[in-house]
Amino acid sequence: MSPDLDTAMTAARATPVQAPHATPDPAKAKAAASEFESVFLSQFLGSMFEGISTDPPFGGGQGEAIFRSLMIDEYAKQMTAQGGIGLADSVTRQLLKGQEKLQ
Repeated sequence: MSPDLDTAMTAARATPVQAPHATPDPAKAKAAASEFESVFLSQFLGSMFEGISTDPPFGGGQGEAIFRSLMIDEYAKQMTAQGGIGLADSVTRQLLKGQEKLQ
């Protein structure tokens, strides 16, 4: 190895890598927490709807399975928009607390 390359590699190893400091952004944290709550509620509602059978003459089939998942996603988004179950508020606080520790 050349002396210049060896010196550069030694200097690179000695220099600590700094993580970028994130400025706490309450709007972004709230949006991420709301999206998390919506996904959580969607999974929760999905398991709730699994046991519901459909009416044979007018329901069932592949189409209903696809549209049911879309309906459940929209239910979850609307529940979150109406205040949800309080999960988004807790997640927002934790995200902001974690961002403050990085500074």
